[in-house]
Amino acid sequence: MNASHQRTQNAAKDRLYQAYVRSGQAPTLTTIAPTGSELFRLNRPYVDKVIRPLLPAQTDARIVDLGCGNGCYLYHAKQYGYTNLLGVDTSAEQVALAHQIGLTEVRQQNIDSFLATYRQPTDLVLLMDVLEHLTLSETLALLDAVYALLKPGGRVLIHVPNAEGIFGMRVRYGDLTHEQCFTPSSMRQLLQTVGFRQPVCYEDKPVVFGLMSLVRRVIWELTTLRYRLMLLAETATRGAILSQNMLVVATK
Repeated sequence: MNASHQRTQNAAKDRLYQAYVRSGQAPTLTTIAPTGSELFRLNRPYVDKVIRPLLPAQTDARIVDLGCGNGCYLYHAKQYGYTNLLGVDTSAEQVALAHQIGLTEVRQQNIDSFLATYRQPTDLVLLMDVLEHLTLSETLALLDAVYALLKPGGRVLIHVPNAEGIFGMRVRYGDLTHEQCFTPSSMRQLLQTVGFRQPVCYEDKPVVFGLMSLVRRVIWELTTLRYRLMLLAETATRGAILSQNMLVVATK
């Protein structure tokens, strides 16, 4: 790709990012959801049951959320009592929304420029729905920088579209800024190439927090069984991750 084409591509993506809220790719505050607790109400069960157990034990641990968007995960971490939080996002709309709900820890900045100057050893880095927006070379460079930023034993928490999932392409092509998609195998390859240890991939199955969510979970388990059996018959392997997104955790 020549330099002129690359600049054109970057300009197009920047334009999409600056309209991320009004183009419908991110939620906004309304009269129905005027506060953070209401805006993130639907996310709360997932964060409580899936993300919270993966957060550091100490509430003064340094947590950096790269590409934090409107600050959903930082908002919940703050509710849990974490005090050493920082978020970065390139979208002025998203950052303004975070500030509206009181997340002054969020700053508008390009991730690359932030990592070029930020030197505080960090316990946990969040990359939630970020890597799919990058090329492979950009992804490797970002993960190298994250690895350097983390303390020994620090962890990175990643959420990405899952190409192995039944509806993974729905997410891959649901946003014009997406560049790539991953499988559990390619995520392990990527993280271990950078130097991370013990990468673990989790299926983003429906979280149970009430009767209707229990029904959804039962339907999920029953309907995906067919695909798991098909894969078992073809490859003699278990443990397929069939959700359209997946969560990945790795340790420095």
